[in-house]
Amino acid sequence: MRRYISYVFVVIFLLAEICMCENSSKPCIQREREALIKFKASFHDPYNSLSSWKGNDFCQWEGITCDNVTSHVVKLGLRGFSLEAQNLDPSLLQLEYLSYLDLSGNYFNCTPIPMFIGSMRRLSYLSLYSTTFCGWIPNTIGNLTNLRHLDLSLNDDLNLNIKWISQLQSLEYLDISVVNLDHKTNLFQVLSMLPSLSTIYMDYCKLGNMTIPSVNLTSTPQLQILSLRENVLTNQDLDALQNMTSLVHLDLFHNNLNLVPSWLSNFRKIEYLDLLSNDLHGPIPYVFRNMTSIQVLYLSHNNFSTISSQLDNFVKLFELDLSYNALRGPIHDVFINMTSIQSLDLSSNYLTSVPCSFGGLKRLVHLDLSMNDFTHMECSLSTILTNLCRLKTLCFSYNKLGKEPLGDTKLSGYVTYDIEYLDLSYNEFSGHFPAWFGRLKNLNYLDLQSNFLFGSIPSSLGKMSKLERLYLSNNTLDGNLPNNIQQLTNLTRLDVSFNKFYGALPHSLGKLVKLRNLDLSNNYFNATIPQTLGKLVNLEYLELSNNHLDGKIPQTLGKLVNLEHLELSNNHLDGFIPQSFGQLTHLRYLNISTNKLHGNIPDDFYHLVNLSYLDLSSNRLDGMIPIMPGLSFMNLSYNHISGSLPKNIGNKMPNLQILLLGSNQINGSIPNSLCQIELSILDISKNKISGVIPNCWRDTESWEEINLSSNNLSGVFPTSFGNLSSLLWLHLNNNNLRGRLPMHISDLKKLLIFDLGENQFSGSIPLWATNTFHSLQILRLSKNKLSGSIPSQLCRLASLKILDLSGNNLVGSIPKCIGDLKGMTNGKSNNESLHLDVTYSGWSYEDVKQVMKGMEYDYLKILEFVVNMDLSENKLVGFIPDGITSLIGLHGLNLSHNCLEGEIPKMIGDMKSLESFDISHNQLSGNIPNNMLSLTSMSHLNLSYNNFSGPIPQGNQFSTYDQYVYADNPNLCGPPLLKCPGGDSHDVSGRGFEEDEDGKEDRLEKLLLYSVIAVGFATGFWGIILVLVVKKSFRYACFRWVEDVTDMVYVEVVIKVARMKKWLVRNHVQG
Repeated sequence: MRRYISYVFVVIFLLAEICMCENSSKPCIQREREALIKFKASFHDPYNSLSSWKGNDFCQWEGITCDNVTSHVVKLGLRGFSLEAQNLDPSLLQLEYLSYLDLSGNYFNCTPIPMFIGSMRRLSYLSLYSTTFCGWIPNTIGNLTNLRHLDLSLNDDLNLNIKWISQLQSLEYLDISVVNLDHKTNLFQVLSMLPSLSTIYMDYCKLGNMTIPSVNLTSTPQLQILSLRENVLTNQDLDALQNMTSLVHLDLFHNNLNLVPSWLSNFRKIEYLDLLSNDLHGPIPYVFRNMTSIQVLYLSHNNFSTISSQLDNFVKLFELDLSYNALRGPIHDVFINMTSIQSLDLSSNYLTSVPCSFGGLKRLVHLDLSMNDFTHMECSLSTILTNLCRLKTLCFSYNKLGKEPLGDTKLSGYVTYDIEYLDLSYNEFSGHFPAWFGRLKNLNYLDLQSNFLFGSIPSSLGKMSKLERLYLSNNTLDGNLPNNIQQLTNLTRLDVSFNKFYGALPHSLGKLVKLRNLDLSNNYFNATIPQTLGKLVNLEYLELSNNHLDGKIPQTLGKLVNLEHLELSNNHLDGFIPQSFGQLTHLRYLNISTNKLHGNIPDDFYHLVNLSYLDLSSNRLDGMIPIMPGLSFMNLSYNHISGSLPKNIGNKMPNLQILLLGSNQINGSIPNSLCQIELSILDISKNKISGVIPNCWRDTESWEEINLSSNNLSGVFPTSFGNLSSLLWLHLNNNNLRGRLPMHISDLKKLLIFDLGENQFSGSIPLWATNTFHSLQILRLSKNKLSGSIPSQLCRLASLKILDLSGNNLVGSIPKCIGDLKGMTNGKSNNESLHLDVTYSGWSYEDVKQVMKGMEYDYLKILEFVVNMDLSENKLVGFIPDGITSLIGLHGLNLSHNCLEGEIPKMIGDMKSLESFDISHNQLSGNIPNNMLSLTSMSHLNLSYNNFSGPIPQGNQFSTYDQYVYADNPNLCGPPLLKCPGGDSHDVSGRGFEEDEDGKEDRLEKLLLYSVIAVGFATGFWGIILVLVVKKSFRYACFRWVEDVTDMVYVEVVIKVARMKKWLVRNHVQG
């Protein structure tokens, strides 16, 4: 009977629908289709997301759901379609039976939500998540009394007066995250009026800026989920929530809580609690003890100090995150009762030991112990893993295990281990590569880099057939790369760099066809590169640098069409660069430097349109400079490249940032088009370039270095160089530049090196000051034709560490303020706050010549630490200023070949860093100060060709100097010259009595030393004799060893003599 009644109701409903349609001008189904077509037309559809919206059967269109009986549209779901519209078209009103509307992830270009949406009274589900609507949310939405789900989140330009929400009495789910709330509204009082509300998301709403009075929320007993992430809430703000004891899910991520609220102990139903990234500190509090229903607990990114026993009640807990806290000391057995735990994260703390009890957490799936201070493991890793059969992820990286062994325990062969991800990198695990890893047959990620593993890779590695990523770099593994590596057919990344592997690369590498990243660099691999590497068609990254590979580069590498990074530098490869490299159209990085390649750079390189980094330096390549439009870095230095710089290089290579062409045979002139490129480094030094330096350089704020040294450039200093405000290094030395030095270059405030040596500059040194060269550390003007005096303004260059004015025609005296050069007082720059954010260049790449210890050196690697002053070969007169002894950081001081007079400054003994001191060929006089004996680092001294007199100080480094050091000083005496008149030269310093006393002490010390040595020898000798007499087996073993060694030596001598005789006979016959 009931069945017939239901049929009657269905018939009546259908008749009603038909009657309604008959009263309209068009059938209602047709009207809905036309409404959808109009709705579609209101959108711009860049991804053809509505391409299925055609034909008559709109119920089959994507995003449309129709009623199974009436075929009316009841659901419109366009989430993530990326549609664009200027407004929401009112054609939606024609869909009278629509109960579900989801427009999330579409774009309405900051138009307001239309008022008409409040007329769609059948709606029970409305989502406008991330739709870029702007303005006030219309109050008419309060008319949607059937609404159960409302999502207005992630519209940060929407404003909400929340009062009308109280009208939505059926509402169960509310998400207003990232919406601007009216802070005058009593938010929680309004929410308390919604009896059916079970879920609230109000993330990123800045609730901490509004007053939240305590409200009795017992009228909302259904409330189970509350999310208040990133709201700047304090403990006082949270007191409004203390009556919400029905909550099972509470998210307070990233607020300003400094204590866990005590009333949380009443939340006995809570299953999910997120307190991540607050300011909680101290021990983990007692509050948690009553939360026995807790299943997920996030406490990371706080400042908790100890793991307390309050956690041992969490028998239902399956996920616990305590990472990024300040937990210290050993891990106790606090986790032993967490029998349900599946995910445990203790990373980024200061924990010190790993307990064996971890092996009892048999349901554990994810364990992260990385970035702690672990120095001890109660059990070996393999022992802990024996019982963790369900474990899938173990992270143990970045600890301090002090060469703790990984363990030799063999995992059970009868158990299947689920572990898929194992990271033990950056520890100090020692020993051989563990063979038990072969039992982990589900492993797809293994990272053992940066440990102390040694020996060869075991054959069991081949059993890990599911392995996708293997990182073994930075250990001391050796031997050949095993052939059974070919069994790891799922490998996508293999890194064994920075080890001691040797031998030929196995041809079986070509079978790892899924490889995308292969790094074999920094080992001792030799022989040729296998042709089979060309089969790795998925390879994107190939590193073979810093090995001993030789032979030709195989043409088959040109088949690696997906390759983006190729590094073959620092090997012994020879022959030509393969023409097939022109097929590597995805290549972005190519480095084949420091090999023995010769021939031209292939013309096909022009097709490498994605190549941005090219380094072919330190080979034997010749030919012309290639034009490659996409390059930002080109290094062809130390080759035999010839021809001239392309005149249109600025137009053809507009992306170039670093151009290194030094030490080649390039001729011609510098083209003006170089000024058009936004270069940061230009090095064309040590070539045959001639002509005038263009005066067109402009400040791009990216310049770091210009090196035009050792060419045949002529003309004057380009004034436009003075505009380069970011320039750090400027080398124009060893050319034929002439004219006066520039006066106005005040924009070079970051310049560190200014080298104009070996040119023809004339005139006086400009009055440069601190505001000119704020950071200058090296000023080199040697071997020019400069005249005039040394300006006192140079004393204000507070960062100067090398001052070289040698080989000029400077006159006058050395400025008395010379001791004010603060950069020479401690060997450090006074501008320590300067941050060098450089792309390639740096002190380790800079090259400056300096005379030190009587010879000219090319300082490169240690230039940053050299402190030197060279004023030699000028016409300077007067005294050596006493203030010069304040430069206690000086390593070298050269004042030779001038006309200086007077005495050596009395306080010269303070210059303890001095290694080279040359004041030869002057007119200096007086005694050599005895305090120079304290300059124990001074390995080079030249006082020749002066008028010094008196005794030469004796002892320390002075006992090592030859006669030439004092040549042509007729009034000097004492070793290594003639004895001083009137007695032993050792006593002329006035310290004879002291030396006698010292001598007595020395003799007593020597006597005591020899006595101890004699007693020790006697004890050791007779001890061994006594053992041999008493212990017969030792005596036999010792004599047997002596006989064996004697026989071996005898055999070797006989063989050598026989070979020598044969060699003599052969040579005699040939002669």
